[in-house]
Amino acid sequence: MLHKPSDGQQVFEVSIYNREVRSLVKENQSHSLFGDHWADSHKHDVCACDESEARRLVASRYPPDDGFVIEAVTITAL
Repeated sequence: MLHKPSDGQQVFEVSIYNREVRSLVKENQSHSLFGDHWADSHKHDVCACDESEARRLVASRYPPDDGFVIEAVTITAL
């Protein structure tokens, strides 16, 4: 999380991984762009007004077209 939530925002924990990396790692191969660590879930805190906005923000940074999958989104307590 890069900043504190402003009025109307909440903090969401978003779990993401890369399906292409995960698939390649199972075959003992590596992705040409993304490290093998993307086969595992990564958790990021995101400030957003709702879950939908949190998903949009994460998808803009980690595009589904590049193989990224949002595994879970949960609201957190500060």
